[in-house]
Amino acid sequence: MPLRMSAAGQSDTIAATAELTPADFRRVRRIAHERAGIAIPEGKEGLVRSRVMRRLRERQMASFNAYLDFAESERSGEEMVTLIDLLTTNKTEFFREPAHFDFLTNRIIPAVLEAGTPLRIWSAGCSTGEEPYTLSLLLHEVMPKRYDWRILATDLSTRVVASAKAGTYSAQALEEVTSQRRARWFVPTPDGGGTVVPELRAPISFANLNLMSSWPMRGPFQLILCRNVMIYFDKPTVTTLVSRFHALLAPGGHLFIGHSESLSPIEHRYRYVQPAVYAK
Repeated sequence: MPLRMSAAGQSDTIAATAELTPADFRRVRRIAHERAGIAIPEGKEGLVRSRVMRRLRERQMASFNAYLDFAESERSGEEMVTLIDLLTTNKTEFFREPAHFDFLTNRIIPAVLEAGTPLRIWSAGCSTGEEPYTLSLLLHEVMPKRYDWRILATDLSTRVVASAKAGTYSAQALEEVTSQRRARWFVPTPDGGGTVVPELRAPISFANLNLMSSWPMRGPFQLILCRNVMIYFDKPTVTTLVSRFHALLAPGGHLFIGHSESLSPIEHRYRYVQPAVYAK
């Protein structure tokens, strides 16, 4: 159970003395891999300690072992979600890796319009929402009115999904969005940032999803984006994951991965199109 401290700041002092033992580190690595597919490399003890330490303070616990016991036994599962959240990195931006969005507008959308089929896109690992909102912005600009298109945006982290749903961004976060688009698609905030307009948010369904768990959706998707997520997974996990993506893609559908990622080291059933773009 959490330790209750009588003096203000005493719990911080106790937590600050906690050491991440080799056994604790092995346990964190096991939890991350079993629960979320995350492969934490050897030598990342300092990173793990710094990220989890804050939670020890908040929970007023004196050791990593006690905290991990609590996270694994807590019945609601919320603490485990918090722990995994602490171990993940959520870096994203609007129009990140623009070649993907050029491919979407120049290749995928014309093919969909020619076929006259509904367009379904899955942003798997949507982080704080910049990726699905970029997709929505582009589709609003190029798709015919009342065309049937939707975006599913999921992430393991409850924190970033809540942020994505809110859709409010700082001026720095909006630097890659032109002034014309900011005026059209964002309501200004006092700090110079903006909140997405309801029209931009409407076609997006946000949800928490662990990619290692069962998936409620059945597809088919014309496009799945899983960019800069698989760099945290080991080869067997990536192999399984991209196979599951393949099953949900429509014939001729595409998978976008990060430009620092590649499917070449694993066995897969995709056709290589261009860097970070694969087709079913």
